[in-house]
Order: sequence, then C-alpha cells, then structure tokens
Amino acid sequence: MDTFQTVIKKTKEIGHVVRIFGTIVSVDGLSGVRCDELVLFESGQTGLVKKIDADAASVIVFSRDSVGIGTRVVRTGKKSTVSVGHSLLGSTIDALGNRYTGRTSPSTLMEERAVFTEPPEISIRRKITRQMDTGITLIDSLVPVGYGQRELIIGDRKTGKTQILLSALETQAKAGSICIYTAIGKRKSEVKEVEAFLKKRGIADRSVIVFASSFAAPGEIFLAPYTAMAIAEYFNDKGNDVLLILDDLTTHARYYRELSLLAKQFPGRDSYPGDMFHVHAKLLERAGNFLRTGKEAAITALPVAETIGSDMTGYIQTNLMSMTDGHIYCDNDLFFRGIRPAVNPFLSVTRVGRQTQTPLGRDIAGSVVKMLSEYEKALSFVRFGADVSDELKRTLSIGEALWHVCIQAPGNGMERPLQYALIAYAHTPGWEWTQAGAVSESYAAGPAVRKKIQAAVSGSTTLEELREKLKK
Repeated sequence: MDTFQTVIKKTKEIGHVVRIFGTIVSVDGLSGVRCDELVLFESGQTGLVKKIDADAASVIVFSRDSVGIGTRVVRTGKKSTVSVGHSLLGSTIDALGNRYTGRTSPSTLMEERAVFTEPPEISIRRKITRQMDTGITLIDSLVPVGYGQRELIIGDRKTGKTQILLSALETQAKAGSICIYTAIGKRKSEVKEVEAFLKKRGIADRSVIVFASSFAAPGEIFLAPYTAMAIAEYFNDKGNDVLLILDDLTTHARYYRELSLLAKQFPGRDSYPGDMFHVHAKLLERAGNFLRTGKEAAITALPVAETIGSDMTGYIQTNLMSMTDGHIYCDNDLFFRGIRPAVNPFLSVTRVGRQTQTPLGRDIAGSVVKMLSEYEKALSFVRFGADVSDELKRTLSIGEALWHVCIQAPGNGMERPLQYALIAYAHTPGWEWTQAGAVSESYAAGPAVRKKIQAAVSGSTTLEELREKLKK
C-alpha cells in the first residue's frame, strides 16, 4: 500500500471520519467512492467501503486500533487485492496477505490478484468426471466427492470434522494438488496444530494456511475466505488442482452479521442481513472444474458448517446446504458409538459425486448403504429380545464388520482399492473384521499383494465379482 501522501496526489479526494461504530466508521467527502474500494486513513489503517449512503460511506476498518473522529481518509481507487505466487507455499498468512510464518523473503514473481471477482463464466466450466480421494472409506466409497465439487462438511463441535479435513488435505497434497486451509476466527493453538500436522506429514510445501485469528478485526475475518479463494484461483490458473478448505462459514456469518448491524443494515432472519445468502454464494460459485492451459483443473471447496444439538435446520446451515453440491454429516450418535470419523451415510448427500464413480464404486455404495440400513434395523430387534434367525445373524455379522472396517484413526488414510477390498471381505461369510489390520499392513508392505488387489478392483464391475476375485 502506498503512503497517505502518495495516494492523495493520485486520487485527490479526501474525506473525514464523522461517526464511529466499533470497527465500522462513517466517512463523508468521498463523492466518487465505490463499494468494495480500499481507502487509507492518515493514521495508517486501511479500510473497505461496505455501503454508500446519501451523506456518507460506511467503511470496514481492518484493524482493532481506534480511529478518531475527524481523521482524514483518502480514496485509493483500488479494489482489495492480495499478493500471490508460488512462494506462498509453506506459509501461514493473514487475510491481508501478511505472513505469520514461512519464507521471509517473498519471490519477486509475486502478482497482485483481486480478492472480490466475478465467478468464471460457463464457457470454461467442464463437467465433473474425476473422483477426488479423501483417504476416508466412508466418504470415498459411500459419499464420493468429485474434483470441482463444493461439498459441505456439517456437524456439531467435536464430532471429527477436522479429522476429515486433514485427511483430505494430506491425501490430495500427496496426489499433487495445492491445498489451502482457511482458519476463520480460530484460536492460534488450533492453527499451530494444523501447521504441525502439515510439517509432520511432509506436505507443508504443497499447502497454504490463511489464518484470521479470533482476536483479529471482524473485517479481516470477513475477508479471509475471499483471500483464500483468490489464492486458489491463482494456482488453478496455472493448471493445478486446488483443494480449498473453509473452516468454518458459520463463524464467518456471525462476524458478517456483526459488521452489518454496526453499519445499520436492516436485520432479517436471526438478525442476519438480507444479503447473507449472496455473501456465501458469490464465494462458493468461484469453485468448480475449469479448462485451464489446455487441460482440466479444478477448485474443490470443502466449506464447514457447525450445528448445535445436531440441528441442521438453522438459517446459515440450510443456506450452505442449498448452494453446495451435497453435504457430509458428522453424527453425534455415531461418534459416541466409537465410529470415527462419524460420517452418517444415511443423512449425507453427494449430488455430482456419483457420476465420478466407476460401476464397481456405484455398486459398492448401494450395497453397503442397504446393508448398514438393515443392520441398524436388526439391532433394534435384538434390543427387544427378538429371536435371532440365521439371516438376522448374517446381517448383524456383516453390518458389524462393515462399520469396523470404516473406522480409521486420524491420519490413517487408505487408498481406494484397499477400501473396496476391505468392504468386499466384510461381505464374506466367516470373515472377521479383526483381520482388517493385517490386510492393510500386507497392502502397505507387500507390492505383490498391492498389485493383486488393485488388479482385482480394476477388473471388477460389481461387489460380488470383486469378492470372487479376492477369494482366488
């Protein structure tokens, strides 16, 4: 950002702060100012024009430092931008592009990119046809996500949402994608844990963390997901697949509500402003599968929404569910039953992920969901002391085995062929789920076993066919 005196010489339009409402200030005298334009205060702070009234403009101040009434303000004539480049990889930055950690000397090849842009037009969008692996059996097999999909991760606090995000991040970083983790209104300790995870797994050089601390100004927290999306678009334009994690948008909505109420916007449902849907929709519409540099490259968005008391009918939660391509629901009941990650396959939805699956994958998904449904019904009969028939015993045995092969420790991602093989083994009568660990170890340690399982999976179109091949 240029100095205050330099900007005055360029734009020659100066205003003054006339009213202060927390981190929102009213500025008069800027007759030519536009929404989303940056302004500069003589005290050194920067701000973003949020609303323009007849007599003044409401400006979001990107700082918790107080601004005095009468402080001079100058137009910059610029939209909000962030410096992007490959030197960002391995760094943690704030919403304004300033670095917390990482390389201390940015590359000279950095470029400025607008934070607020229009979504890409339909002419460069392509159908989602490639499945994106997360390393989690319950997701890759039952609720698949495609490259370019926007899949909401929803659930109560402490139900394993972060485990899903980090597993997906690790799997995609090792697959060659660029991963961007956005921490919106989080504590520093939480982000430190993510940084430690990335370094431990050796994937920090494929990742960027955009961190808006809970102690940062509300305006900076509001800006964070848009900054992350601008960085994702930079890498996507270079032909890279990008995984963008937005953790979480319910917190983002609360801070935007605070800013809107301070700016005297008329409140609507739950006191959120009328443009609440638009604020998130214009962000998520920038994700998708695109034609870049002669090939397909995708921005896959995993926004997070937090529920309270397992209630998915909240205003922000339903907004996000309606503007995404499905949701993965983390269930409290499954979590306390010891099923981790606690993905509920009956309440989770993927609207475009099915079209990315192979015939075998679709057959497995249908068979497993049906079997787990029958297992849950059988459990209710057993609880009431009903007589257990041979068929009921088989259902209970297979259902228990399926749930157990889907349990994964944090950071223990699986390749898709191994996931399919374990599900096929679980459908085999007499197979004990305690053998799953031995199968996984053999797959990881033995190239011969890995090739045989991969060959059986690639050569099968149904679950029954895969079972017969694995027997041999």
